[in-house]
Amino acid sequence: MLSRFRSRPKRTDRLPEGLRLYAIGDIHGRRDLMDALLGQIDADLSDWTGDSEIVFLGDYVDRGNASAAVLDRLAEGPRQGQRWTLLKGNHESILTHLVSGRPREDESLYPAWLKHGGRETLASYGLPAALAFGDDEASALGALREAMPRTHLELLESFELMRRAGDYLFVHAGIRPGVPVEEQRQRDLIWIREAFLEHKGDHGFHVVHGHSITRDVDTQANRTGIDTGAYATGRLTAMVLEGDSRRFLST
Repeated sequence: MLSRFRSRPKRTDRLPEGLRLYAIGDIHGRRDLMDALLGQIDADLSDWTGDSEIVFLGDYVDRGNASAAVLDRLAEGPRQGQRWTLLKGNHESILTHLVSGRPREDESLYPAWLKHGGRETLASYGLPAALAFGDDEASALGALREAMPRTHLELLESFELMRRAGDYLFVHAGIRPGVPVEEQRQRDLIWIREAFLEHKGDHGFHVVHGHSITRDVDTQANRTGIDTGAYATGRLTAMVLEGDSRRFLST
């Protein structure tokens, strides 16, 4: 007997015609890899006559040894004719809270940040190791605020949470399945893991994300993860989208 239910046909995800988009995974202080990948993108665009956009998926700072230099380059912005969209990662969220000077509820934030790459960020601003390995939080963060250029502080406050283009949604970590895009919480967009990664259903668009490290690009029917652990592996990955095609660039 024929089933009265029909399976939903597989959707072909597309970008708007005339747009080539590059999504770049988690940089984590690797200015060398970022420069190399941007160079590859420039070469890839050499014969392209349409519009182009680079979407950075967040986590620019911590873990690698050149967070300050990464923010310097991001603050410079794109070359003429390009568009950049800079998304917020969980590491930018933490750093923003720490350097803002605003009261915070989580008193364990600073030690956890140091453990997960904050020491490297302090060093990238030329601060002495004694501050990074000491227990004087107020002195370390005060010195960091003094060392950070205003352009970096403004940049940290300017990042977007998501970018929608055609049949694609770009976020740092993922989305809460079943929740409309306009009702997604910031915490999920920059922190979520299992509930998003393990979901196999159709979101209504294809989600491109970083945050969760995999050895190779993590391609699923409903999402693609492109955090290939650049700070440790030397592999910074970009997903290249044009029309209904997908390909990848990597350092």
